[in-house]
Amino acid sequence: MTGSARIISVALDEAGLPAPTPELDQERRVAMFDLTENSFFAPMGAAPGPYRLHLALEGHRLTLTATPEAGGDGFPVVLSLAPLRQTIRDYGAICQTYFAAVNHQPLAQIEALDAGRRAIHAAGADALDAMLAPQVKTDAPTRRRLFSLIAVLLPPG
Repeated sequence: MTGSARIISVALDEAGLPAPTPELDQERRVAMFDLTENSFFAPMGAAPGPYRLHLALEGHRLTLTATPEAGGDGFPVVLSLAPLRQTIRDYGAICQTYFAAVNHQPLAQIEALDAGRRAIHAAGADALDAMLAPQVKTDAPTRRRLFSLIAVLLPPG
């Protein structure tokens, strides 16, 4: 996507977090690539983009800082993780089950797990939409990719 309401780079602050599994690391890399290739991200009240996005955990909050490519101050969006915590736990659990099943279970079971995984992921993206709406305009694909990144950043448990 061209224009100023988009993300051109993504950085994750992973200090102090355990390394993700290879499968979740792949999901994270795909989400980061997809965000930079095609996203709609327009912080309300921020300088025009496109934006470099930085995600960091700070206590029980997530900070997404959008810094315009042209420079200047970043626009921080601070979100409580409480509304996402259970969905991310559920998503992590079903991902583990899904990845374990891929090489050992019948196709029908794998498809059922994948459908459940996608449904939980969609619920997380919807919850993220409600959280971002007062500060940032996004589209559904961007929110889904952002949810993927948040799920990797949030420690399990």
